[in-house]
Amino acid sequence: MNDPMQVGRGAAVPLSEIELRVSRSSGPGGQHANVTASRVEAIFDVAASRALSDEHKRRVMARCGPRVTAVAQDTRSQARNRELALERLRARLAAALAVQRRRRPTMPSRAAKAQRLAEKRRRSELKAARRRPSPEHY
Repeated sequence: MNDPMQVGRGAAVPLSEIELRVSRSSGPGGQHANVTASRVEAIFDVAASRALSDEHKRRVMARCGPRVTAVAQDTRSQARNRELALERLRARLAAALAVQRRRRPTMPSRAAKAQRLAEKRRRSELKAARRRPSPEHY
């Protein structure tokens, strides 16, 4: 259980740093749900991690906090819920590590400005034509 889980470009978390807790699942399930611990909670302590660089830790903690958790209780199988919880944790960490591209501000072209103003003028003339004529037009 030591193969690392890839969470992003250049970042991998060994499974030994992820704490897995199991408990009884909530919801329907009859007698089976009352006796099996099929709910799995995967917890990753960001601050204590030795696998992530300081920059990665800072980014994850800013977006998700010092502890990242993922819970799965979708299926009756504990093994399948463990896979789902780890996949959800991986997706959450990958989203936190993703670097947002900087927005390059753009300006509308001269033609776009002219087109917008022409449309405003047409709309204004159309609305003016609907109004009652003023007394000086008689």
